[in-house]
Amino acid sequence: MEWNFRTAENLVAALRAGEVTSAELTDEAIARIERDDKGINAVCVRDFDRARAAARGADQARARGEDRPLLGLPVTVKESFNIAGLPTTWGMPPYRDFVPAEDAVQVSRLKAAGAVVLGKTNVPLGLQDVQSFNEIYGTTNNPWDHGRTSGGSSGGSAAALAAGFGVLSIGSDIAGSLRTPAHFCGVYAHKPTLGLAAPRGMVLPHAPALPADLDLAVVGPMARTARDLTLLLDVMAGPDPLTLGVAHDLALPPARHERLRDFRVLVLDEHPLIATGGAVRAGVNRVADALVDGGARVERRSPLLPDLTEAAVLYTQLLFSSSVARFPVEAYEQLRTRAAGLSADDQSLDAARLRGMVFSHHDWIEANSRRELHRHGWRQFFAEFDAVVCPITPTPAFPHDHNPDPRARRIDIDGVEYPYFDQLVWAGLATMPGLPATAIPAGRSPEGLPVGVQLIGPMFEDRTPLQLAELLEQKIGGFQVPK
Repeated sequence: MEWNFRTAENLVAALRAGEVTSAELTDEAIARIERDDKGINAVCVRDFDRARAAARGADQARARGEDRPLLGLPVTVKESFNIAGLPTTWGMPPYRDFVPAEDAVQVSRLKAAGAVVLGKTNVPLGLQDVQSFNEIYGTTNNPWDHGRTSGGSSGGSAAALAAGFGVLSIGSDIAGSLRTPAHFCGVYAHKPTLGLAAPRGMVLPHAPALPADLDLAVVGPMARTARDLTLLLDVMAGPDPLTLGVAHDLALPPARHERLRDFRVLVLDEHPLIATGGAVRAGVNRVADALVDGGARVERRSPLLPDLTEAAVLYTQLLFSSSVARFPVEAYEQLRTRAAGLSADDQSLDAARLRGMVFSHHDWIEANSRRELHRHGWRQFFAEFDAVVCPITPTPAFPHDHNPDPRARRIDIDGVEYPYFDQLVWAGLATMPGLPATAIPAGRSPEGLPVGVQLIGPMFEDRTPLQLAELLEQKIGGFQVPK
């Protein structure tokens, strides 16, 4: 196998042993992007001159005896992270010429760890879609089937990894934006515990890069193996040096177990609000069978599990209350009028979205209080279990759908149509309470598309789902090069 598809761990060892140079790895990655990205369109902003200079600098540093965690590794970065000297647009045409003066915290951490940044990866408009397309950079295609989406909003990063365009990438997640692209493209991703990795500089164009605490949203690593996720998370994790970092040092607890047979796992493949497609159900069950075969304690139900319907509605309300926070007054008033016309009996997720969009501060405080009750319920759950295995979305990657009105889009689940955004309920299971979740490959659909599942773990015990991901990778296999 060529260098482009080796693991980060393997490449670090090869660099240390002098088997390859960073300049060679970087040139090979650039050549592959120039050759293959025309059909995928993953790396939308290229920074090859500075990458080659950084690679030469990494080789010189190694020759001086330096050794850093990512020294010399070619990587990509989601377009929404500020990189000094490169545009940050979030796919929004009014900001196509915005160029920040400073790197985001996570870009600074990548560079400090020795990574070589090849460029930035494509996103949806405003990061608000399960697909990655916008008027500035166009559409990112799935490397497994160019007629299908790579996912969103970190779809460019997942596609880049699957295609061999760099060994690692960083993205963000509020509605499955790390996990869904990983699932669709057959790679790994980790949504960290809320607040574990500083997000400063992953900010709307022209907005000041302040060390604000985000609600629901996180930044996290993407890779082609579970161990590489851990390698990158160790670089990313830690408080912002401007705020909590002044007084706190990070000390993540070790994984609860080192052996598969010691894990206690709840497996879920059904949700009360949306069907699970056959291909995804098969992926969940493949992981469940591997757990049983490895001696783990596997359950299919538990009275300790927080109510899935209430969790989905609460997540939907919190998510959409933040999504319209900057809407013009006129648009907000139109939403209020629509929400007032809803029947009290309408408990659909569409209704929850609309009600969330017009939340008052009082409404948000009440929803946040209910979230804290769910967090308490999860603490009780994780006293008896170590992880939850469940879907990320109900289907593998679906065909591109660029209908400008997302409300008119539908997601087809084994021949039955559901509202487009209903597919977010599985992502919200971990996002709403702020839990860590690791996305892993779990096989392929009958059509040959990747299928992934997520491993949800206890808050701030990120190493537990990551360790389980590594053990499952050894048991059922992991990333495969797209055919």
